[in-house]
Formats: sequence, C-alpha cells, structure tokens
Amino acid sequence: MDTQKMNELKDAKGVALVEFYASWCPHCKRMMPVVEDIKVLLDGRAKVYQFDIDENSDFATALDVTSIPAFIIVRDGEEMWRATGEMDGSVLESKVESFL
Repeated sequence: MDTQKMNELKDAKGVALVEFYASWCPHCKRMMPVVEDIKVLLDGRAKVYQFDIDENSDFATALDVTSIPAFIIVRDGEEMWRATGEMDGSVLESKVESFL
C-alpha cells in the first residue's frame, strides 16, 4: 500500500483527482491515456493520484470504492465528487476545474 501518497492526500491543500484502477481492467486501460492527458493539463494546479486497487485494497475499502475505474475529487482533504466507469476526458477535466 502506498502510505506516503495516502498521507499526502489526507493532508493536501487544494484539489486532487484520485483514480482507482486495476491492470487487468479493460475500462481502466482505456482511461489511462485520458488520465495522463489530464495530468498534463492540470499540472501545477491539481495533483493526480493513481492507485492500483489490488495493491491498495485497504485504502480503496476505506474510501468505499466498489467499482473501477473510480474517480474521486478531493479538495483540502474532503471528498467533493465521485464517479465510476469510462468517461470523456473533457468531462473529467471540467469536473476537476469546477473545484479549483
């Protein structure tokens, strides 16, 4: 489990996009380049954290993640929005932008 990233997320000021994925999940694989593009677009304005659900199952359980890919937007350590499944990159980006 990536404890350092989890602690960063809890203590972070500002906005962060959190993704839970699995290497075996076809929907997650299709979202990988989308999330990479969003990382570039949001560089310096919002952090992007990606957690493999198989390696971070305790953290996923703590955040009540039951489906993947899962996207959670956190602002100042508090969950603001959540969605699961594939989505257009512009939708995901605009959601993050709305909390900046």
